[in-house]
Order: sequence, then C-alpha cells, then structure tokens
Amino acid sequence: MTFATLTTFACLTGVVVAACSSSSEATNDAASAELGAANYDKTCALCHGKNGEGYAADNATALNNPTFLATASDVFLRRSIARGRPGTTMSAWDRPHGGPYDDNAIAGIASYIRSWQTAPSVTLPTSSIVGDATHGATVYASTCASCHGGTGTEGPNVRLANAEFLAIASDAFLEYAIVHGRPGTAMKAFEGQLSAQDIHDVVALLRSWAKPVVNGDVPIPGSLGPIVLNADGPDPNFVVGNRFTPADTIKAEFDRGAAMGFLDARAPSDYVTSHIAGANDVPFYEASDYVFALPKDKWLVAYCGCPHAESGQLLDTLVANGFTKVTILDEGFFTWVSRGYPVRSGPNP
Repeated sequence: MTFATLTTFACLTGVVVAACSSSSEATNDAASAELGAANYDKTCALCHGKNGEGYAADNATALNNPTFLATASDVFLRRSIARGRPGTTMSAWDRPHGGPYDDNAIAGIASYIRSWQTAPSVTLPTSSIVGDATHGATVYASTCASCHGGTGTEGPNVRLANAEFLAIASDAFLEYAIVHGRPGTAMKAFEGQLSAQDIHDVVALLRSWAKPVVNGDVPIPGSLGPIVLNADGPDPNFVVGNRFTPADTIKAEFDRGAAMGFLDARAPSDYVTSHIAGANDVPFYEASDYVFALPKDKWLVAYCGCPHAESGQLLDTLVANGFTKVTILDEGFFTWVSRGYPVRSGPNP
C-alpha cells in the first residue's frame, strides 16, 4: 500500500488524524496565501510595489527587505497591517479600524509578505535596552533627523515617534535596524559608525517618544453626502486633461464659489481621522462601485496622502468610465492640512 493510499484510508477510517489534519491545514494555508496575494495586490501593491520592493508611492517602505523580514514577527506584520500608522500614509486595514479586512484576510496578507523572506529569522532579546536619552538626542540629531525628522514625526521616511510603531517595535528590533540598516534603501547600517552605547542611547530616545495608542472601533462612513459643494456656482478655472492642480489653486477657486466635489481616495480609517471639509470617502480600491453616484457635469477633485498613488488610481477609474472634469490635488492631503485649509474628522463629510 502506497503512502498516498494509506493516508486516504486513514482519513476515511479516522486512524491517523494527524495526517488528515496536515492535509487540511496545507489546503487552508494555500487558500489563505492565494487570498492574501489577491488582497495585497488590491490594496497594498499600489504603494509598496507588486513584490514588496517599496517606493511605488513616495517613501512607502520595502516590505521584502531581508533585514526587516528577519526581525519582524508575524504579530508585528499583522498588527501593522490591521492598525496602520495613524497620522501617516499607512492606512489601517482591519474592520475595527475602518478597513475592509477581517482577521483571516489580515493574516493572509501577512503570510504573503512573509513568503518573500530570504534570510533566516533572528531571535531578538526581549529585555529592555538601557541608554541615555539625552545623549541619544545629540546622536539622533546628527545622524537620523535628516531622514526621520527632528522629533521623529516630520521626516520623509519611517515616522519613528509614531505611537503604533513604538507599541509593536521592541528595543531589540530598533537596535537591529540601526545596526544592520535596510540594505538597498536609504537606511544604512550604522555598525562601525556609531558605538554600541551610542545606539543604545538612540534607542532610549526613541522609546521616550512612546505614547499610548488609541483603542476602540472606528465609525465607518455611511452613504455618500452631497457630492458637489457650491452647487450653484460657476465651473472652476481648471483645465480638462490636466491631471494635477495645485492645492492653492483649488482653494482659491473654491473660495471664489466655484462648484466642485472633493473625493478622498484613502481608506475609511484615514478619512475618519481627518479629511477635507465636505469631502466624501471614495476608497481607491472600490472606486468602480461609486461611479454611478458621481456627477459627470461637475468638477471632481481627488486627493490622498501619498500624494498621488491612491488618488491617481481613483482618477484613472473615473476617466475610464467617461468622466472628464476630474483632477488630483497635486501636493496631497497633508499639504492641504499644512496650509491651514479646512478639514474635519468623523464619518461624515
């Protein structure tokens, strides 16, 4: 009797439960990986690249980086996908935080990302690192601030002071990243350039920035509100075919009373946190579901935080469906915020 026949007989008779379970688990794992790949392609590849290479959108990290995957636990990956990095371009993707995915879908995406790992996993110490945060601030200012911002919140790269990031990144994870860097990215290895104590002091500084994370479900945007603001006003002086329009131009036309609608292309988790006052949430990954409800005779301004990736996909979907009066807020949502232009939070426009 062959092994395959024996396994089949065992499953039918209940003799070898483990063999049957392994076969079932393998099938489930394969299905989860397939779903994870599809969901990654739907909502993640736009920014992080089709194969996790990163930087498909401005400063979206490389998820297939070997030193990252060697130290990022499954818990790290799943929580990062689920809860995102509030206040940055990394959205929360689980349902409690306004995203489209349940726990199984989140696990599938994490498993798909894990499939890119090429280096052995590193077992990191669980103990806290002792350092001098005051001296760490001096080291950080000279070696880290240009990329990560003076207070870890302003830089173009990973926001090191982000509460969610620090809640899941252990001291040893931070130390390993500083020592070994992220080969192939702007994050170089500081081993040999900084002493072990310098690195410990920087870790102590980063840890001092930790803040409590916000827990609780996020209210999901309901049906669309009024699409067009200044509905009785004239057309704005936008040019048909111009893909991008500066934020200052859009604001000036709106203040002039021109009729236009704002479409937030980000995930609902971002929209609820903060959005342009009067904007409706039209997530880029579901854009085709909304085209029937949007007017073609009025100007629509799409925006995101990337600043163009998600809004660009939304605009392309609209154009493919016959919309011509469409443009993208060129510099993105965070420039709108920095200008002091009106925003609001919550699930309603």
